[in-house]
Amino acid sequence: MTQLAETELQYARLFIDGEWRDGGSGQTFPVIDPATGEVLAQFPVATSEDCTAAVDAAADAFPSWSQTSPRHRSEILYRAFEILRAEREIFARIMVRENGKAWPDAIAEANYAMEFFRWFAEEAVRVPGDFRLSPAGDKRIVVARQPTGVALLITPWNFPAAMATRKLGPALAAGCTTVLKPARETPLTAAYIVDVLGRAGVPRGVVNLVTPVPTGPLVAEMIAHPAVRKLSFTGSTEVGRDLLRECADSIVSTSMELGGNAPVIVLPGADLDKAVEGAMLAKMRNGGSACTAANRFYVHSSVKDEFVRRMTAQLEDVRTGSGLDSTNTLGALVSVGERDKVAQLVETAVAEGASVVTGGTSSPEGAFYAPTLLDGVRHGDTITRTEIFGPVTAVVSYDDVDRAVEMANDTEYGLVGYVFGPEADALRVALRLETGMVAVNRGVLSDPAAPFGGAKQSGLGREGSSEGILEYLEEKYIALDV
Repeated sequence: MTQLAETELQYARLFIDGEWRDGGSGQTFPVIDPATGEVLAQFPVATSEDCTAAVDAAADAFPSWSQTSPRHRSEILYRAFEILRAEREIFARIMVRENGKAWPDAIAEANYAMEFFRWFAEEAVRVPGDFRLSPAGDKRIVVARQPTGVALLITPWNFPAAMATRKLGPALAAGCTTVLKPARETPLTAAYIVDVLGRAGVPRGVVNLVTPVPTGPLVAEMIAHPAVRKLSFTGSTEVGRDLLRECADSIVSTSMELGGNAPVIVLPGADLDKAVEGAMLAKMRNGGSACTAANRFYVHSSVKDEFVRRMTAQLEDVRTGSGLDSTNTLGALVSVGERDKVAQLVETAVAEGASVVTGGTSSPEGAFYAPTLLDGVRHGDTITRTEIFGPVTAVVSYDDVDRAVEMANDTEYGLVGYVFGPEADALRVALRLETGMVAVNRGVLSDPAAPFGGAKQSGLGREGSSEGILEYLEEKYIALDV
């Protein structure tokens, strides 16, 4: 697992209208292994002309692809799932090298990502419609659902595989054609997925891949293209706001999975074995670089000291290092810059009165940051108002459950929350949290079969579940004379 094979790097290119190609400018940007600083590949910069060509190719392919049978689209997606399952280690290795994540996280993401192709292979043949007599009895009401059109899909670096398949799966199942724009930190994973879809039988022009530079202006150009009728974006709330403004001019349908600031509430009477186990998963999955990562730990004063002791012991057992060593369970952050942002948050927390119980150090080489626990954090401190995106646990003590809920909801974000405690008490608190998702007495909730999405400024729409495919379909009402 030490190198990416030449066959795994051969698709470090744009994919437009069924062909791998270099960018029109001839310029490239480096794809870097954050664990070593090694340049893995030079990826082409997509120009305005490249982006327009990708949208045009998707528009040309749409009439044919949208008219294919649901069963045909289903079978292609299932073949893509089977290829990814057979090549799971190749899939994971690419993620490890360009993203820096630990091998267990990469394998887990490979498994999760491929399931979106299987799930939406099944959903492709189950799109609902309606046929009924109007209340007045003068007509039949027929409701059909038809593919929206060309979909622009923008994915982040933290889950480069799962975020791509979570968008490509439903878009293709619905009959939409696509332009995929991955993060510049992790384009190799996206290119590999595009290659897999080609091998599975996706026709020319149905899937395209571009990496535009400068990103903002060229994405805006694609949104303004009259053929683009859907934008699905996963990323920060700040960028999401800008994209919504761009979409307003053309009334482009949007799905937004934006930032999070996930609270964890540990109730009095919580099973601390279960709470710590769940907290480790919620905090340390993907090294904390997840929109669903636990960010703020509100722990009842009756159990706080014991929770800190147990959590500290677990964090100190985490093995940190290159994801190419499968015994390591915490890899590098995606870049030295991201590592330094996390380090600065910890320094600010200490300056505001928190204490470092364990960790709090950066590696001299590579983008590694030690698993860290901060005690004595106060609600309202900088670290409780910032999405950490790293392996840092910030603990706030509380005495009153109502106050804990109030603090948990005191944010513009509302993606996910976690509650640990006696089941009935935990459920009551879960229902009071202003989030799109809540995990009760468990640390992971993502599932292709469940609707993923947030409330408040954490997003619009849902991905996964039976609702995910509806994001790429337009309802059409037909009045049929009886």
